[in-house]
Amino acid sequence: MGLRQGVQEELASANSRIKELEREETLLTLVAKLFQGFIDQEVNIGVQAVESLQTEGLQTVFSDQDIRVRAEVEVQRGKVSVDLVTLQKRSDGVEVEGLSNEAFGGSVATVQSILLRILIIFRRELRPILLLDESLPAFDANYMGNMGRFLAALCTRLGLDILLVTQNAPALVEAADRVYRIVPKGGTVQFELIRGDARLGK
Repeated sequence: MGLRQGVQEELASANSRIKELEREETLLTLVAKLFQGFIDQEVNIGVQAVESLQTEGLQTVFSDQDIRVRAEVEVQRGKVSVDLVTLQKRSDGVEVEGLSNEAFGGSVATVQSILLRILIIFRRELRPILLLDESLPAFDANYMGNMGRFLAALCTRLGLDILLVTQNAPALVEAADRVYRIVPKGGTVQFELIRGDARLGK
């Protein structure tokens, strides 16, 4: 009799523990859904910011083209993956889309790359400075003036400093606040101010 009662008590305790674990599982599932909702919301906000900035940049630089960016978000094995698809509507009405480095020229990929770096700088709260060392070699000369003006506008709008090194891009030089020439002297080099205030930030 005592053995049977002991088994019944253990069974009741086990059933109670199972119900407790089921309640915990339900609660954890709800918490996980809540966190997933927050993550999805954050991803969507970030994706919209990227789409908007990329589209604005491309339309400003390539002002004679109907070009924009659409983000495609996927979740694979619990990890979020984002592909930026570039779309261009041609004058004949045909719409072309694809990844910029595959379906479009180097100029489009360059603009998108620079804008992504700027976005990361501000999202990570890094020092607002971007270094571009001969970063526009594949850039179409017809759009170099637009690119220079766009970079200058970003600096003004975002409080960003850009240090751009170039050998032959007068349109970029024209858009800069300060211009230096590197001059070789006695086995070393010196920076010679061509235009702008030599004082930092002026």
